[in-house]
Formats: sequence, structure tokens, C-alpha cells
Amino acid sequence: MKLEDRIVLFSELGNRLNKKKASEEFLSVLSYAKSKNGWFTLDNLIKSIESVINHYLNNDKILEFVKSYNSDIFTPKSPKKVGIVAAGNIPLVGIQDLIHVILMGHIAIYKASTQDEVLIRYLLKEMIVINPEIEKYLILADRLNDSDAFIATGSDNTSRYFDYYFASKPHIIRKNRTSVAILSGNESKIQLSNLGNDIFSYFGLGCRNVAKLFVPRGYDFTTFFESVEYWNTILMHSKYNNNYDYMKSIYLVNRVEHLDNGFLLLKEDTALSSPISTLFFEYYDDVESLKSILGLHKDQIQVIVSDLQEINKAYGFGLSQSPGLADYADDIDTIEFLTKI
Repeated sequence: MKLEDRIVLFSELGNRLNKKKASEEFLSVLSYAKSKNGWFTLDNLIKSIESVINHYLNNDKILEFVKSYNSDIFTPKSPKKVGIVAAGNIPLVGIQDLIHVILMGHIAIYKASTQDEVLIRYLLKEMIVINPEIEKYLILADRLNDSDAFIATGSDNTSRYFDYYFASKPHIIRKNRTSVAILSGNESKIQLSNLGNDIFSYFGLGCRNVAKLFVPRGYDFTTFFESVEYWNTILMHSKYNNNYDYMKSIYLVNRVEHLDNGFLLLKEDTALSSPISTLFFEYYDDVESLKSILGLHKDQIQVIVSDLQEINKAYGFGLSQSPGLADYADDIDTIEFLTKI
């Protein structure tokens, strides 16, 4: 396929998904995907699909992304097989890598998580309808032995296995990361309400979910709690509720000081990553010293959410879960990596 054909493929896929997302056929696919993963809800599956349509499969955005690079790199002299190991924490979490590999003219050997394999199989079926030649460029597989390079996403534990297993070939290995938000204390209720999306979307399971707040010393959490109150129905999900009850009991039994609004626990802690249903927070005295702290932990932070002008590359409130094609995980330029294999 030529580059133009690949762009048309993904653009048309976005159009087809947009037209079919409310159909009985597609809702049946979502229900099947939900049955494979206890954390997947229909709302979150739809949220993920709409994000993919709007940010990855939009024709204008694809063209803008491609034009930001030299066009020659999208036609490799010798296409390589790139093994992609996808995580299964949130729906379609590996699709950005898949699109990057195919846009570059390489062959994606995609190993889906058993907890998130339904949607990717459906997307492949839809792509075959659009252009049957995609079967040469996207292969769903259980083993990646024949790959020339690898992109793997997992936990800190699995990353050690990946480092060993893929050591002899070019690779990107992604480990655990988390996201943080920095508040000035002057945020509006609308901004804090939007921050709720960064915290609670996908139950906080993604690396782009805010797991910690940095707040000015003396910060009053009253307005924050009022602004995210509409998320109280999250307790209707049994897995989240079980985590909330468990963490609450741990804090109460051990007399750990914390705040509780009935569905979210806030605990002062210097750690970046917090348990599900819990949000850590840390006070800061001035932005410059905070920037130094963030710099020390840059390899652990995926996204910073803030409206402070002093914080570079910060996402606006509510936008952490809406990455574009150029918003590379771990700040590693996947396209640049693929040009060198």
C-alpha cells in the first residue's frame, strides 16, 4: 500500500466506526468486549472508541501528523516486522502504536492482551472490508518470534522480561508510569470538574490517569470535592467499590489520616502512584521548587495536568485521556524509532 492508501484506510475506518457506533452490531461487539474484562464498561468502551475516532482516525489530523515529518520516511526500502505487545488495562490502549507502524509502511505483528482482544479483531475485520491488502500489514499473533523490532508495554515487572527477551533487537520497552495534576488554588469549578475526567476515566487504571495532586500549602479541598461529586456513581461498579472499601478499612484500622468524600480517598503522600479509589496529594511552597521535584521524577510521569504557565507541556484539565498521534507514550518518538530499524 502507498502512503495515500494507508491514510485513506485509517480515515475511512474512522468514518465507518462513527456511523456504526450506535448500531446493534457494534453494541453487541462492545458487550462481548465487556465480558472479557471486568473493568470494561460500555461507557468506557464507547469513550475509548470515540477518542480513537476523533484523535487517531480523523483525516485532517492524520494529514497534519504526516506532514510534520519528511514524507520520504513513510516509504521504507525494506518493510520490517514490528512486534507490538499491547497492555489490556484500558480499551484499545495499543492502537496508537499499530497506526504508527502501518503509517510508516512496516508490518505490525500485534499481540493483543487477552483482556482486550475483541475490539482489535473487529477493527481488523472492518479494515479488510475497506482495503483487503491490510492483511499483509496487520497480523494478530500470539507469538512475536519473527519480528525485527519490538514495542512492548507492561508493568515494571514485565519490562524486565521484555528487556531480556527483546535485548538483541531494536525495541521500545514501556514501564509503569503515572500522571499528576498541579493546582494553583485558583481553579474554577468547571476546571476541577474536568479534572475529575482525568482522575476517574477508566477507573484510574491508565498511565494517563491523574493519580496525584500537587496543591499549594494550606489548600482547601472543599471546592474540589464539590466539583467532582457527579462521579459518585462510580461506586456502582463492584471492582471499584471493593477497592474503595478495602483502602478505607486499611486507613481506618491503621489510623492513617485521610480525606473521604464517600467514593474517593485523599491521602497526603510523597509517592506518585496511588491505589485505585485513592488519590495522593502533596503540598508545595513555590512553583520553582516543585519543578525541581517533577524533574527528578520525569521518568515516572506520563502526563502533567495544569493551567500554570510555568509548567511546560502541561495538558489542560480534562484532556489527559485524549492524546493525539504525536502524543508519544513515555515521550519517546515512535516514528523516529521506526525510521532507524
